[in-house]
Formats: sequence, structure tokens, C-alpha cells
Amino acid sequence: MQSFRTELENPLVERDIIELEQKIRLYREGQIPDEKFRSLRLARGVYGQRQPGVQMVRIKLPYGKMTLQQWKRISDISDEFATSKLHLTTRQDIQIHYVSLDRTPELWAKLELDEITIREACGNTVRNITASDKAGIDPEEPFDVTPYADAAFRYFLRNPISQDMGRKFKMSFSSSDKDTAFSFMHDIGVIPKIRLVDGKEVRGFKVMLAGGLGAQPMLAKVAFEFLEVEQLIPYIESVLRVFDRHGERTSRNKARLKFLIQKIGFEEFDRLVKEEYKAVKLKAVPVDADAWPETLPAAADNAVPAYTIADPKKYEAWKRTNTFEQKQGGFFGAYIRIPLGDISSATSRKLIEQLRPVIADDVRVTVNQGLLLKFVRPEHLPYVFAVLDENSVAAPGFDSIADITACPGTDTCNLGISSSTGIAGALEEVIANEFPDLIYNNDIKIKISGCMNSCGQHGLAHIGFHGSSMKANGKVLPALQVLLGGGLVGDGVGRVADKVIKVPSRRGPDVLRSLLHDYEGNGNEGELFNDYFDRQGERYFYDLLKPLTDLASIRDEDFVDWGQAQTFATAIGVGECAGVVIDLIATLLFEAEEKQVWAAEALEAKAWADGIYHTYSSFVQAAKALLLDENVSCNSQHGIINDFDKHFVETGKLPIGNFKTLVLQINQHEPTESFAKQYFAQAQTFYKEVQQYRQTKTEATVEASV
Repeated sequence: MQSFRTELENPLVERDIIELEQKIRLYREGQIPDEKFRSLRLARGVYGQRQPGVQMVRIKLPYGKMTLQQWKRISDISDEFATSKLHLTTRQDIQIHYVSLDRTPELWAKLELDEITIREACGNTVRNITASDKAGIDPEEPFDVTPYADAAFRYFLRNPISQDMGRKFKMSFSSSDKDTAFSFMHDIGVIPKIRLVDGKEVRGFKVMLAGGLGAQPMLAKVAFEFLEVEQLIPYIESVLRVFDRHGERTSRNKARLKFLIQKIGFEEFDRLVKEEYKAVKLKAVPVDADAWPETLPAAADNAVPAYTIADPKKYEAWKRTNTFEQKQGGFFGAYIRIPLGDISSATSRKLIEQLRPVIADDVRVTVNQGLLLKFVRPEHLPYVFAVLDENSVAAPGFDSIADITACPGTDTCNLGISSSTGIAGALEEVIANEFPDLIYNNDIKIKISGCMNSCGQHGLAHIGFHGSSMKANGKVLPALQVLLGGGLVGDGVGRVADKVIKVPSRRGPDVLRSLLHDYEGNGNEGELFNDYFDRQGERYFYDLLKPLTDLASIRDEDFVDWGQAQTFATAIGVGECAGVVIDLIATLLFEAEEKQVWAAEALEAKAWADGIYHTYSSFVQAAKALLLDENVSCNSQHGIINDFDKHFVETGKLPIGNFKTLVLQINQHEPTESFAKQYFAQAQTFYKEVQQYRQTKTEATVEASV
């Protein structure tokens, strides 16, 4: 691979990119093990695809925001490095596919010219922080959560406490009690609240903790009914520190925050979080929301080109379903429905150029894979529609039952079992052709994932599907697990969909027809779908759909998945959505030494808290290396600390005094200069003793074998 020069002014970013290039080179030369390299690239947004030899690059857009220039930059990058297509995700990221690994540093450098990052977009990190797309213009919001979401993003980006956790960590900021950022399914989700204290309005958040979807969905618990805004980031940091130390690191399926709290109990977890507060970097993080840059509308006198409305009825349907009046009087938000979240770079550039005169320089990616335009004047709505229609993205029914969410599934993902995009297209055709009036139904949501992991969020859908397989006539055929009854209630309350039945994938459209016809025929006047589901009961729907599981009438085409030409075969690869566990002793010792280098740099910069945490990580990595050398399993940092005392200190193999007491000084002290330097010196001494022990043991092993 060829080296390149960056043009960046931010030294931290430049260092990141140069380091990625160097690590790729070392990996190509065989000097970095595959598992270690995978963990490294994932934390930099580079994700292996189902197709060998190419990468998916995930672009991190905090709370889904991008300027028009950033949108153009991403489009240009996709042309140069990928497939000229942008994929909008349910995490408000943008993904591009089929990227050469060797070109990812150059790609990253070009993104950063417009302050776009891929850092920590994948891997065992704090993932993209999502927020209600209406934040800042929501007529029902107590206050704009955007400045607080942005502050959290910046605080935890490159933060030592969240670089190498047991699993990913997800956060959301809803704009109102409607909870449209789904606080109940996040590790931490917050909802804005205002209280009167001594006659003065005080801002705060309702804080939801330890929710999640995936194969074992759990609803979040209420951590605080009201936490003042300046206390939110210190609380999140305390939670992350506990998760990092006590979270599972061996069994990937049990490594999320929800399982840690399930294991130790909420009260014990809360005690551990409070114990960490002394050690956090800042005891309060005020956010000057009043200084947040105001989103400015386009000038009122901006001229627009001549246009025509080819289909007035379509325009009226679009205006009714895809626009809303902002809290700023005289302006509208306008949604763009993007089928399956896929939009070409060419279409993106046309929209940017044509819409620039009439929209604000603030476009939001929505959680259902669409786009939101802001500050459109009412007189410009017809022009906006005409532009969208000209570019084939003016479909009405945004966020309706017709607007189906789906992950890429077997198109590119290693974990995909059966097609999600193909069946999504087929279901949208059923609605468009047979139930056209349902574009006005915003009650029912359909969401599809290619596997049980819920990247398409099927677990919170009114009608959900996830990819699966079945056997018939001695062969395997693609299947869909049908889930019903999930959804959003509000103010931190949600519903997890129930698994009802599994059917061949080709019968997915018949599932939808059966459900909608039955709802039309037997639902009460004005009865919402989930109320109908609750009234009828799960067994009713199992019996309704049972005929569709009959494999006696299976046809040859049932063995071919949606969008495919060949007979179906399950081909599940190694998932990368949460990184891997690395058990190589030499690599762990190298990482311990690397953490000490980072600690020294942080202390040099007077970043005492960061230096302390890097030092702590060095202790743990070095201890883990020796434990693994003794074949002692290590499933959490807390376990490593206890096991090191048991196997090395108490046995006299490494008599250094109580290791637990030594390491856990981290949460017994304020992050001061004196403690940071003392703790770092102790870590250096410990690392030298570990190296000496390892060298002595290696020499003894060699001598015994001669």
C-alpha cells in the first residue's frame, strides 16, 4: 500500500489516521494477528463484509446531523472509494460498502476535511449517539436536546474509558415524552424534563438504563426520574467505568449492560456506579445551550427555478404525510422517504444543489432510514416536492406502515440468514398495490432484520420479521420469524414484540395480507393495532397464520430467497458487530505497554483523569496476560483483578502485595496530578515485574526442554 499525506489541522485526528495506515501495513506484513487487527479496525469504523476482501465503512453522524457540504463530501467519497451509494441506518449513521481496506486511511482523511469521523462507529465502544430527528424544531419539546447530545458525543469520543469495553454501548436523546429516540431500548436513553425549583425552571432528564434488543430483548429500567443536565455526563461516565470493569468479556452473547445488571442486580450496580463518582474527570459538565449555534433558514428572497407539480394529488398526500409545522412559527420540516435507506450519490448531489436555496444547512438522518429537511417556508413546499419528485424520492407515507425499515441483511452482512431488503420491497408492493390508503396509517410500523440481532429493530415493531431458515424435503429454505405487538408507548415505556410463528420467506407477503385483512375485518372502530393484538391474544394470530407454515405445498421457488437467483443455502460468517476477545499473551503484554505510553502522553498534557484510566488499563492487560499463560479463564476485568491475587499473589509467584487494593485505587481517589503520577509509577513497576516473571518462566521452560 502507498503512504499518503494528510491535510488535517487536528493533530489527534491526523494521528489516528496515520496509526490506522501503519497498523494496516503491519497487518499485511503478518506482524499483527488477525483477531487483534479486527478489533483495531472496528473501533475505527471499518467492518468486514460478507464478501471477502472488501469492507463496509460506517460514517458516524452524531444525532444524525450533517451539513449540506458534509452530505456532498460523503457522496463524493462513495463515488471515489465505494459504490456510489449511501446506506442510511437505524443508528442515524451512513454506511458505504465494497471499500478496499488499504484505502480506508485516505478515505477517513478526506472525510475529516469536513469534520466527519468514522472513529468508534463500530467495535466495543460508545456507538453513534442518536436523537429524535425533530430535536430543535419539535413543537412538543421542553428544550432542544441537541447541544446535550453533542456534548456527550464529544466527551466520550477517544475517551480512555470506552475504547475497549466488553461490548458496544448505545445512547439516545429523545426530544419529548413521545420518546421517538426509543430510550427504552438503549443502554442509556434520556428524555428531557423541566422542573420548577424555587420558582425557577431547571432542565433535566429522565434517565433510562440497560435496555436493548437483539436475541434477548429487555426493556430499560428507570435510573432517574429527573437528573439535572449538568450531572448527566458524569453519571454516564460512572456507568461506563462499571461496565468496563465488571462487564462480561468471554461470552459475547452476555456482554451487554443489560446482562450485567441482570447478573448482579440493579441495587448492586447502582452502588458500584456511586462508588465511581469520586474518580470521574468532572463532577459536573454544564452545557451552554444558549450559545448553541442557531440553525438559520434560507433567505426569504431566494429565487427558485421554474417547476411544475406533475401530480397534484400526490403532492397533497406528500404534504399531509411528510411535512409538519415546526415550533418556529412559519416554517415546516419535510421528510424524505428513502426506500430501504439506500440513496445514490448522484441523487444526493442533485438534491443538495436544487434544495440549497430553500432549506437550512442542517439535514438529519432519521431512525427509520429517511431524511429530514428543516426550515422550509410554506411557499416553498411545492418546489421541494417537485424537486423530490423529479429525483424519484417524493413517495408519501413517511413513517407509515408503508415505510418499512430493513437492515442490509444477506446483501452484505456476515450475520444475515435470509434476505431483509428483498422481502421489504415485496411487502411495500403489497401495501402500495392492495392497501394504498395505509400511507396515512402512522400507527403500525413494519421492521425487518436479516437475523435475530435486530439491526432492523424488528423487536420493537408492530409487525416484525427476522431472517431464519426451515427444512423441507431434506433441504433448507429461507424463512421469516414473525413478531407482533412491539412498539413505542412513550415517556420511557416500550413494548417488545412477541414471537408468533415462523413461515417460509416467500410467504411473507401472505402473512401481511392475512394480518391486514383480519385487522380491517375484526378490529373495532378506531382500535389501534397493538390494542387489537392484546385483545385477540397471541394464540389467535398463531392460528390465523398457521396455514402458511404448511410445507406439503412447498414449491421450487420457495427455496430461492427474495432478490436471489440461486437456491438458498445458509452461509453465516463471523459477526463483527461487537469485536472479539483476544487471547494472545504477547499481544496483551504489548497492549499493556502501549497503554503506558498513552498514559505518559496524557500526563504530559496534564490530562490527569485520562492518564489514570490508561494506567488502570495497563495493570489489567498485564495481569490478564499472566493469567492466560496459566490457563486461567478471564471473563471480566473485575474477575482478572481477583484472580490475579488468587493465582499469583497468594501463591507467592509474584509477591507484590494485594493487587486488588493496588489497582482499585482508581476509584478511591480524585483524579489529581499527585495521584496520577503515583499510580503511573506503580504501574510501571508492576509491568517490569510481570516482564521479569514471564522471562524467567520462559527461560525455565526452554531449559527443561533441552
